[in-house]
Amino acid sequence: MAIAKKTALVYCEKQFGLVDGKTTNGLVRHSEIYTVVGVIDSSLAGQDAGEALGEQARNIPIFADLKDALSHCEVPDCYIYGKAPLDAYILPEERLLILEAMKKGMDIVNGLHQFFSDDLEFAQAAIHNNVQIRDIRKPPKLENLHVFTGQIATVNVPVVALLGTDCACGKMTTAIELNQALNQLGVKSVLVATGQTSLMQGARYGVSIDALVSQFVIGEIEHAVVQAFENESPDIIFVEGQSAVSHPAFMSSLGILKGSLPDGVILQHPPARKFRCDFPHLSMPTVEQEIQLIEAISSASVIAIALSHEGMQNSEVLSAIERYEQQLQLPTTDVLSYGCQKLIQAIANRFPSLNQKLSDIAPESKQSLNMGDLSKK
Repeated sequence: MAIAKKTALVYCEKQFGLVDGKTTNGLVRHSEIYTVVGVIDSSLAGQDAGEALGEQARNIPIFADLKDALSHCEVPDCYIYGKAPLDAYILPEERLLILEAMKKGMDIVNGLHQFFSDDLEFAQAAIHNNVQIRDIRKPPKLENLHVFTGQIATVNVPVVALLGTDCACGKMTTAIELNQALNQLGVKSVLVATGQTSLMQGARYGVSIDALVSQFVIGEIEHAVVQAFENESPDIIFVEGQSAVSHPAFMSSLGILKGSLPDGVILQHPPARKFRCDFPHLSMPTVEQEIQLIEAISSASVIAIALSHEGMQNSEVLSAIERYEQQLQLPTTDVLSYGCQKLIQAIANRFPSLNQKLSDIAPESKQSLNMGDLSKK
């Protein structure tokens, strides 16, 4: 039975479409939990949120502020703090907006490391206004956390990790698009979330791993994959990546590789990015360098490349696709521009059981995604 979505207004002042607006960007593109009725960003007020991302119109307006939003739509169920800055603390003026949203009767959804439910003023306001605060990154209680057990060895369906060369480069978007595409084809696919945005979007398995004590990161990833396998009997499991193996500031990718023991990796890369986001003195690694690191510490091979067209014209994206395919001999695409066909083909080529299942799919289903006859490609 489908779950009734809650309506939501997403706050993303001066960050929508940018790196620190990735949570809002993702919610505009997809959510199984929330119907986004508007985005707050005064720098883009009046635009359609989809078009502001350079994509198709979504009929989601961008408003100048909370007052503007509520003058154009009914009070939504939720107010989502949709920015994801490196520093986790909100500004004084943002506190006032959150308090005002609670006065209007909106539940608060927060993806920051700063937990609003632990803030005395916010907690009292929530009680007074009979609303709830949901801190997405708040870890489970100690008794509900898991250490690594080795049960991952019982998972006998393909596990594919979506890793990247940097933070906020499209790993989650590619994972969601690919997961949806396979399910639409009739292949049962499950996505394990490892970050706050994908949990807001409705992933049933996973946890925001960057909020965990390091002792439990690998075990929580293993537990989520095993639970997805046991509960869903899927044909394939995708694990959302975080950061990059090569990134000196974060350890998330190492935990994902250890906890999920993937059978294959799809690597996400933004070709136009010269420096790591939030770290202007750190140059981006090459795709070749990232592949070498991944394959040096994991038994999994990189089976395909997914690109982010951030800062690129269409002709530049096409040139990059051609260049990486020639240099690396790996199928390469940008899923937002060209769909998931190449990635699905790469998965079919790597895993015979999935290739057979895809070959048996009704032709009309394949045609809807331009897949053609996979068994002959």
